[in-house]
Amino acid sequence: MLTMDDIVREGNPILRAVAQEVVMPPTHEEKETLKKMREFLINSQDDEIAEKYKLRAGIGLAAPQIGISKRMIAVYIPEEDKIHDYTLFNPKIISHSVENTYLEGGEGCLSVDREVPGYVPRHARVKVKAYNIDGKEITLKLKGLPAIAIQHEIDHLDGIMFYDHINKENPFAIPDHCPTN
Repeated sequence: MLTMDDIVREGNPILRAVAQEVVMPPTHEEKETLKKMREFLINSQDDEIAEKYKLRAGIGLAAPQIGISKRMIAVYIPEEDKIHDYTLFNPKIISHSVENTYLEGGEGCLSVDREVPGYVPRHARVKVKAYNIDGKEITLKLKGLPAIAIQHEIDHLDGIMFYDHINKENPFAIPDHCPTN
C-alpha cells in the first residue's frame, strides 16, 4: 500500500522531467503500480483509512509523484451520480475547448506541502486518448473537475507543476476565455 512516505515532494528533479512512454502492452509490474496508485486515491478519500495512515486526500496521482518516470496516471473522483475512475497509460490530450475554467479554491498537489494561492487556468473540456489498465486504447471526453484533474496529472508527466500556470502578477486574475470574462 502506498502512503505519503512514497510521495515525491516538490524540489525532487523527477517532478520536472518529461516521463517516458510506457511500451504497450504494459508489464505486470506497470499494471500493479497503476493499481496501487488508484488504491492510494481511494484510501486517501476514506476518512478512517486516511487518518490511520496519515494520508492527504487526493483525486489524482501521476507515476513521477511516486518516483517512477513513466507516463502513467490514476484519477478517482466520486460524484453523486458517477464515479470518475481512470487508470491510464500514455494519456494525451488530442483536443480541447477554447473555453477555459479554474477551481475557485485553487489547486493543490500531493507533492506540494504548502498552499499556493491563485487560479490555475485549465481547458473546460478535453478529449484524451490513452491506454487503459489492460493496454486497450480508449478515448475519454471530460469536463468539469475530471477534466481539470486529468490536465493536472498529464502536466506532471511533462514536468509541469500546477503553480506554473498561475498568473505571477495577479494570481487571482480570472483566466482568459472563462465564461465570466
